[in-house]
Amino acid sequence: MSRLSPRSPIIFSQSTLLRKPPPTEKKLECTLEELCYGCVKQIMTSRDVIINHGRIIEQQGEMVNITVKPGWKKGTRITFEGKGDERPGYQPADLIFLIDEKPHLLFEREDDDLVYKAAIPLAQALVGCAISVPLLEGERMSLSFDVVLYPGYVKIIKGQGMPTANEIGKRGDLRIKFLINFPMSLSPEQRFDSSSILKDCSYNDFL
Repeated sequence: MSRLSPRSPIIFSQSTLLRKPPPTEKKLECTLEELCYGCVKQIMTSRDVIINHGRIIEQQGEMVNITVKPGWKKGTRITFEGKGDERPGYQPADLIFLIDEKPHLLFEREDDDLVYKAAIPLAQALVGCAISVPLLEGERMSLSFDVVLYPGYVKIIKGQGMPTANEIGKRGDLRIKFLINFPMSLSPEQRFDSSSILKDCSYNDFL
C-alpha cells in the first residue's frame, strides 16, 4: 500500500456539480371569483431545452395545470421544479407563477376583506335610506339605515369577504364604505332652509 505524502494535494473536482440558475417567473392573472372559489388553469408555457447532446437549444411548448386554491392572494408563488429554461453547465431552472389579481368592477380586496363603495345623495345620508348591495356570488343584499351616514361611515357584513386560505370554512368580511354626494351648488333659499334645519346640530349628535 502506498502512502499519501503530507504534501500531496487533495483535489475535489466540481466538474459534475451543476449550478442552479435563477428561476423563470411568470404572472398568473386571476379574477376575484377565481380566487374566492378556486379553479384549475391550463397554461401553455415555452422554454429553452437542450437537445442533440448539448449542441442545440430549441424552444419547446408544454401545458401545465395549476390548481388555484380558495383564498390565495396576490403574490402567492406556485413552483414547478426544473420546468424553466435549460442552459449548458446548469441545472434546469425552476418555473414560478406569481398570482396577480385582476381589477374588479365592484370590489377591492384588502387582505381577506372585500370593500364595496356605495355612493348616496346627501339627503339620503341625512334622513336614512335603503340600498341594495352586490355580493361576490352574484346575489344582492338589501340594507336599511335610519342613522345619519357621514363621510367615512363603514358598515361591516360578517363572512361575506374572501376565504381564509389557511382556515377552511372561514371568510373575511364585506366592508361597505359610503361616499356622500354633496350638491355642487345651492340657491339662496336652499342655503337658508339648510341653515335653519342644521343650525342646532352638532358633531356629538352623530356619535
